[in-house]
Amino acid sequence: MHRRSLLAMPLAGLATPALAQAPWPNRTVRIIVGFPPGGSLDVMSRLLAEYMQARTGQTFIVENRSGATGHLGTEAVARAAPDGYTIGTIGMPGVLISPLLFATLPYDPWRDLIYVSPTWEFPNVVVVPSAHVPARTLAEFQEWARRQPRGVTYGSSGVGTTIQLCGASLLARSGVTQAVHVPFRGAAQTIPAMLSGDVQLAVDNLASYMPVIQEGRVRALAVTSAERFPNLPEVPTMAQAGVPDFELTSWSLWALPAGTPQPIVQALNGHIQAISRDENAQRRALAMGGWLLGTTPEGAVARLRKEAPMWAEMVRVAGAKVE
Repeated sequence: MHRRSLLAMPLAGLATPALAQAPWPNRTVRIIVGFPPGGSLDVMSRLLAEYMQARTGQTFIVENRSGATGHLGTEAVARAAPDGYTIGTIGMPGVLISPLLFATLPYDPWRDLIYVSPTWEFPNVVVVPSAHVPARTLAEFQEWARRQPRGVTYGSSGVGTTIQLCGASLLARSGVTQAVHVPFRGAAQTIPAMLSGDVQLAVDNLASYMPVIQEGRVRALAVTSAERFPNLPEVPTMAQAGVPDFELTSWSLWALPAGTPQPIVQALNGHIQAISRDENAQRRALAMGGWLLGTTPEGAVARLRKEAPMWAEMVRVAGAKVE
């Protein structure tokens, strides 16, 4: 998969003429997440699954297939029967960033999947372990990190994730010349490493860290959204913390295998949009560190197109590569 294919970006599967089997769903639906339990994609998938179950009267189960920076889970979705009973939680990096880092992927992100809708979005948050890093502000951390004779380590859920790119970019802008990236399979592994002192920094999805922030075990220094996050009003934005032009969010989509009949695509899309307008669902999402989204399939593809050049530039600047 090369950058040229990103620029073409066909609306994979959106014009499939096949007819749906009615009604949908009439049995259990799997939601495949390519990362371990406890991370942001997992917890938000479970929230959305709960509301889907309430709306349809059918069971929606979350199945974690972690590994290979989410590629194992995405491949499982791409290879599944196109009948609407396998949904994939796909992080935006798997569509826009992975093709820039890997010579080959086990799936084609544009031909093998239909992007039904963005589902949720969350800022990244700069976090440090309270017991091992004395800094209480981002400026204090930058100064502390520059003084460390052996440098600092920062964790992420894999090479080329927005988490790694954000961490590398922040440290470079902070003048920290010695920094070691430690890739994990997800936040569920990064957090214990941070609490033990093996990792001193992460710029990770807020939804993954809300519990340990609220417990005081890690300290939130800034969020990467344009405004402060409503449920953490005391935590400044990056600009307020002294790092301008660092506004970005991580977001995910629900996808179906290419060839899924259009009536199923539209039915799932309608449920996602309705849940995103549910005030109770949004309150719960905010408490978990994110907010719910819902657009048309065409809107999902349009956003991917718009953000592709930005993330390509971040990959270039960070020097991210797969060894």
